[in-house]
Amino acid sequence: MKNLIWVLFGLISISGFAQEAEKGFIRGTVYEAASGETMPGVKVEIIGRGQVAKTDLDGQFSVSIEPGEYSIQFSFFYVNTLLIENVVVTAGETNYLENLNMEESSNELTKIVVYEERTTNTENAILHIKKKNPNMIDGISSSSFRKIGDSDAAGAMTRVPGVSVSGGKYVYIRGLGDRYNKTLLNGMDVPGLDPDKNTIQMDIFPTNILDNIIVNKSFSAELPADFAGGVIDISLKSFPEEKQRKISVGTGFNPYFHFNKDYLTYDGGKTDFLGFDDGSRAIPATENIPFFSEAIGDPEKADRYKEILGKFNPVMGAYQQMSLMDYSLSGSFGNQIKKGEKTIGYSGMFSYKNNTEFYKEAIFARYGLSGDPDEMEMQTREYQTGSYGVNNVLLTAMGGMAIKSASSKYTFNVLHLQNGESKAGIFDYLNSDQGAIFQGYQHNLEYSQRSLTNVLFSGKHNYDDNDWEIDWRIAPTLSLIKDPDIRFTRYEERDDTLIIGTEAGFPERIWRELVEKNVAGKIGATKEFKAWERDAKLKFGGGYTFKTRDFVIRNFAMNVRNVNLTGDPNELFTEENIWPHNGDIGKGTTYEVSFLPSNPNQYSSNVHNASAYISTEVSPTKRIKAVIGLRAESYTQFYTGQDQLGLNVLRNDVVLQDLGIFPSLNLVYQVTDRQNLRFSYGITTARPSFKELSYAEIYDPVSGRTFIGGLFKDEDAVSGNVYWDGELEVTDIHNIDVRWETFNSPGQTISITAFYKKFYNPIEIVQFSAQVGSFQPRNVGDGELLGGEFEMRQGLKFISEKMQNFSFNLNLTYTLSRILYSDTEKESRVANARTGQEIGDYRDMAGQAPYLINGGLAYNGGAEGFAKGLEVGVYYNVQGRTLQYVGIVDRPDIYSVPFHSLNFNANKTFGKNEQYQFGLKVSNLLNDEKETMFRSINAQDQIFSKLAPGTTAAAKFSIKF
Repeated sequence: MKNLIWVLFGLISISGFAQEAEKGFIRGTVYEAASGETMPGVKVEIIGRGQVAKTDLDGQFSVSIEPGEYSIQFSFFYVNTLLIENVVVTAGETNYLENLNMEESSNELTKIVVYEERTTNTENAILHIKKKNPNMIDGISSSSFRKIGDSDAAGAMTRVPGVSVSGGKYVYIRGLGDRYNKTLLNGMDVPGLDPDKNTIQMDIFPTNILDNIIVNKSFSAELPADFAGGVIDISLKSFPEEKQRKISVGTGFNPYFHFNKDYLTYDGGKTDFLGFDDGSRAIPATENIPFFSEAIGDPEKADRYKEILGKFNPVMGAYQQMSLMDYSLSGSFGNQIKKGEKTIGYSGMFSYKNNTEFYKEAIFARYGLSGDPDEMEMQTREYQTGSYGVNNVLLTAMGGMAIKSASSKYTFNVLHLQNGESKAGIFDYLNSDQGAIFQGYQHNLEYSQRSLTNVLFSGKHNYDDNDWEIDWRIAPTLSLIKDPDIRFTRYEERDDTLIIGTEAGFPERIWRELVEKNVAGKIGATKEFKAWERDAKLKFGGGYTFKTRDFVIRNFAMNVRNVNLTGDPNELFTEENIWPHNGDIGKGTTYEVSFLPSNPNQYSSNVHNASAYISTEVSPTKRIKAVIGLRAESYTQFYTGQDQLGLNVLRNDVVLQDLGIFPSLNLVYQVTDRQNLRFSYGITTARPSFKELSYAEIYDPVSGRTFIGGLFKDEDAVSGNVYWDGELEVTDIHNIDVRWETFNSPGQTISITAFYKKFYNPIEIVQFSAQVGSFQPRNVGDGELLGGEFEMRQGLKFISEKMQNFSFNLNLTYTLSRILYSDTEKESRVANARTGQEIGDYRDMAGQAPYLINGGLAYNGGAEGFAKGLEVGVYYNVQGRTLQYVGIVDRPDIYSVPFHSLNFNANKTFGKNEQYQFGLKVSNLLNDEKETMFRSINAQDQIFSKLAPGTTAAAKFSIKF
């Protein structure tokens, strides 16, 4: 099926090229200036040629014409005629006209002159949408992606006001983390490569397939209700403005990561470079697995036991090998073809990235409070330092096709992502927790294989002279995650002797699998009518989403019995050391299986979410626009699984049921033609994920930390204190926003926003008291958030004519947040307070940054001379100190340290037809480190984790055909 699609795209491409090779194109989108809406049915006439076209239901038009210079007239019955002169058409190229805004009729002819360069998807278009949209939005266009030099959407998103990116992938809006943000792809809810995240990894989208990214910061009824920070809507190009044939190659160098002889790796599979395992990490058995105690006394079971031992991959240790540079390859194509009354658009792309990272002297540690309240300094509970290497492969492929006429549009899009990540590490280890004192070292080997396949079908139809619009979409998605054969071996060093087991724990081999299926569909209708003698709209519709997840962890603990150890983990599975050692049943490497006869780390869960909405957009006065809406969502989650002891067994039982009613109000007051004053109120929600609403215990061998599902109770066996009852609930959020904004000359704006949010039963990640090194999602006390945003985009020509090619952008977000202590958290903090410490009623909100700063200085070389096609920029981003994990009992709070990101980007377009482009990007110029720290009153901050990402220089070369 996939091959057939690609062949069809190729045939269409060749056909279109052959038919239009001698002509050029004039294309554009027409907007109604008063509302910012696109205008279907506008007459487009080439003066003196008798050639006439009309804009389609998206307000777009395309005219194929011989090379030359033309005047074009746009006319519609209730607006001024618009005349564009000096439109130059070149054979085989497209002149895309922007800023086609038609004013209300005043019986005059409006004339706008000269379009010498074609430009598409500019910041002017984004600012026009922002100015006219009743919602509070921000965004970024594909032209900005090129300007700032980012190859994927993740880097570019940091330029959006109030937005930061965590780990180079996940977006934070207004300092709120993943839980409170939502990502849509072409308006549909689509899971990412990590289904436990509410947002998609932004680095999977190459910028050459994106039209724009819009961030909705206020709620309206047609949006999903599960967000508080914002809804990110990623729009892919379905009708490219011009013919696209582009290939790009890139490479990157980091002196910490690359050509490093100390880089750690291990012998993996032959297809790791393609992002998937070749089967060499397959689990030896999932059934008919005898226990060691059975194998000793039963010859038949002993044979089966030895058979399984022989199937384990013998590699257990990491080794040093010189690392290579990053490299990437991508290609894209697309065009639109006019066939009679219909327009056919097609596009396709592929992308391959192979990135290598090496973290030397990485630190993962745990600290705790002393039992003596007079002791202020924290005690070391666990300290792990060493190095680990990461090789990450990401394959992206997408193909899309769209057909539209004057009244209908159909879109079909297929997206596949394939990701493989290999890790190998060696760490020195020190443990003094709970009286056990030992030291040693450990080897960690990991591989994670992830894939996502999404199909989107959508349709849009206009009826009754565009008074009615119907929009429907269906998007099935399949997500697969396999973590095959995670290997972990720790040696204890005691009196010059190496020991495996005892306090250090047994080596483990872990297999994790996740299968998630997601089918989302929605339909909406828009009816235009008159209210107060002005244009108004009525919107209504509904949707349904079904999700199901099957998850399982299978792990083997390896016991090394009476074997002389050398310290090389590979010795565990040498032929001579596998049980029975030289026929001695008391010697050799054996396994213990914990997932039989029943597996507490296996569950199935499914969600049914039905929604309906209605809203109306009216203008009671010329300068006031109001959008009032109501949304309802019926959300039910079922769970099948059990806890570790088998005391609680659920069989497709309801674990969460919620009927949410979500009102919204958006008001826009047009102070002047260039200024708006906005007010927004809405109720939204946040819900626990599949993993959070489970009994799963998920161990991370690299950091030594364990995720505990939210269904578990956290109870102190000695005191009987219950710190968590195991009953996760949804979070209700009330949102208020006020914004003043002004739009000056094209591409320049200033806005000031104030916002307030009230959280009822917020969910945060809290340290687990009954199990050290573990973390659990829980509802905590109610929270409040008060914040403000400032944005400025300004050209610097006002300083001097010599600065006319320079521009400056700055956006600042500042927030004050607090969480009211629950009774159990307050009691825990009081019981573990230091001498003289006063425990109030509030603490910081977890996951909420106190401030965000994004700034940039850019240079655009203009249209002449050597600087033509040259774009250079320096961009800075930082997020303030943020509470990551909430402390409890004797475990202090854990905060992230601000990471100061300073990046340089340069792009040069050159060639006779500007078909070549060279880009250079230098990331982390300040060579800052990523740290999270334990914090306690009157004590020195202590490291929870520390990584040094170094400075990366990346180059990219592209050719357009």
